[in-house]
Amino acid sequence: MLTDKLHYIYLHGFASSPNSQKAKYIAERFAQNQIELEIPDLNCDDFRHLTITRQLKQVAITLEPHKSVTIIGSSLGGLTAAHLGEKLLQVKRLVLLAPAFEFLSHWLPNLGQEVIQRWEKEKYLMVHHYGEKRGIPLSYDFLTDANQYQEKILQRQVPTLILHGKHDEVIPIEASRNFTQKRSWVDLIELNSNHALGNVMMEIWQEIQDFCQLPKA
Repeated sequence: MLTDKLHYIYLHGFASSPNSQKAKYIAERFAQNQIELEIPDLNCDDFRHLTITRQLKQVAITLEPHKSVTIIGSSLGGLTAAHLGEKLLQVKRLVLLAPAFEFLSHWLPNLGQEVIQRWEKEKYLMVHHYGEKRGIPLSYDFLTDANQYQEKILQRQVPTLILHGKHDEVIPIEASRNFTQKRSWVDLIELNSNHALGNVMMEIWQEIQDFCQLPKA
């Protein structure tokens, strides 16, 4: 049976948590189908020292060598999922929700050069953490580490579904269009939504069901 052979993981976004609206909604839908969805806390009780490399290592060590994995990732979790798909043969399918492709080129200009320079000098930048509902300092190592994770290296042909809002104010949909254009194994569905995707969760779930061949009630 398909659900016995596959391991499903959800990776939340930057400054978010396993208790995010999307994570809980999708987990509930999986539970209704009697399928476990693993949702690791990528903050590791230490958001201050978060890096993409740490996220990759955290997830990779939990994967069983001979068990196929489908990873659903949101925003920075989507970018992390894509790089896991590149590195690990166990990853057989990817569902990326508003993945944070090209995110440094969009995020850093919004911060401004003065803030970035101060971050480098002081080593920490105060960031609003949506899961904690408070500001938490983030190490400059996050930025230097993120520079190595470029989309151009993502060439493993893992069946991939991208769901991205046409009105995304954080990661413009052009980032997903650019990624999809040169990769025939990637399908992009454009939704009438913003980065949060909160108004299209039912549609997202239906697309996940179809793509992952999950049973429908």
